[in-house]
Amino acid sequence: MSARHDAKATKFRRQPVARHGALTSPHPLRQVFTILAAVLAVALVSTVAIGGFYVWDAARSLDENGVAIGDDAPLPPHIGEIEGGVNMLVVGTDSCEGQDLKLFPRCAHDDGGERNDVTMLVHISDAPRRVTVVSFPRDMIVPIPSCTSPDGTTSSAMSAQMINTSYSYGGLGCSVATVEELTGIDIQFAAAIRWTGVINMSDAIGGVDVCLSDDIKDRHTGLDLKKGNQTLVGAEALQFLRIRHGIGDGSDLGRISNQQQFMSSLVRKLQSGEVLSNYPALLNLANTALRQVNEKQLVLSESLTNPQRMVQIAMAVADVPYKDIVFVQYPTVYAPGGARVLPVTSAADVLFTALSENKPIRVTGSASGGNGVEIVGEADDPNATPDPTGSATPDPSGTPGATATPPAGEEGTVDLPGEITGQSANEVTCTVAQR
Repeated sequence: MSARHDAKATKFRRQPVARHGALTSPHPLRQVFTILAAVLAVALVSTVAIGGFYVWDAARSLDENGVAIGDDAPLPPHIGEIEGGVNMLVVGTDSCEGQDLKLFPRCAHDDGGERNDVTMLVHISDAPRRVTVVSFPRDMIVPIPSCTSPDGTTSSAMSAQMINTSYSYGGLGCSVATVEELTGIDIQFAAAIRWTGVINMSDAIGGVDVCLSDDIKDRHTGLDLKKGNQTLVGAEALQFLRIRHGIGDGSDLGRISNQQQFMSSLVRKLQSGEVLSNYPALLNLANTALRQVNEKQLVLSESLTNPQRMVQIAMAVADVPYKDIVFVQYPTVYAPGGARVLPVTSAADVLFTALSENKPIRVTGSASGGNGVEIVGEADDPNATPDPTGSATPDPSGTPGATATPPAGEEGTVDLPGEITGQSANEVTCTVAQR
């Protein structure tokens, strides 16, 4: 990969036409980069209050386990928020290493491979700060560049492979290089989490609330949930993030929207004060996160292993309103035969151009590309600017199936093409059973 990461953090590379950051109460966006980076940032911020030795020990532990993804910028000489924007890749892998065979019996016959079945790019803009999380369908066919694996094996460049195979060719660095090539942006930070890591971090958070429009039962993951609001912890949280059979159209596109519902709910839970203002909960979170790193259930890029860097990233997004936290799916179309999906680069160019120009974006398409969720209302946002028009806010307890009309955006807002599905963090969605 080419040199990158200047002292101002990231800037977008120029994209070809066809290619395809005053102290108040803590805000959930300090940890918006999903469960993975979210939990780790909170955990390490909390260690500052615990004592110098703990911080030193945590930093040493993280640094010893970091993996290289490219050239790293030097740390700024102060603790203030990181300058410029941030691009971070977060992946969830299917590795059987360190997994409980009772929960994952298939691991008894594991072939040793590891794929990035969840791939998300987290973009934090320069001021004014906004956060956009782009999910890439695991079955999307993309070029994969030549990669070198941790054991030194080099793979040849490939023109058409499922994106979730990139991790198997060169670990976290190869997934980063693949998404960089697809999107045309530079990624300075990356992290990967394995199944047991998700289970343990969900336990440490105390569970995440999700909404179900129907009873959900899936023999593939073992998930069996009743209609209504449910609090998911441990293995159930992992099953919910992995489920695709039994919801929407049974595709990975429906699973992505399920994951987006989970992440939006996680943001709202962190804001509730159950985690960020609870010292024992933060200490437990810190210990759990560090244990996952040491047990190889949480893998970080070398650029993300310094607690000071994490604090700087966290401070950059301290007050981002929910409406400016947007979860979208990279636009796709089904390939002939319907088993795989292909990138719709023309629609993706609109998204990444808007991000490169630091313009607010608005989802005009549906909440789910696979009919996995439906919008039922909006959540109260303590950081929202009062609406001068006095327009009413939809009731989150409204009738399931209702579709919210996107509010008028601020000046310069880019309406994303309808092929791009997703939701903002202030939208409440519920999972829909397969019909």
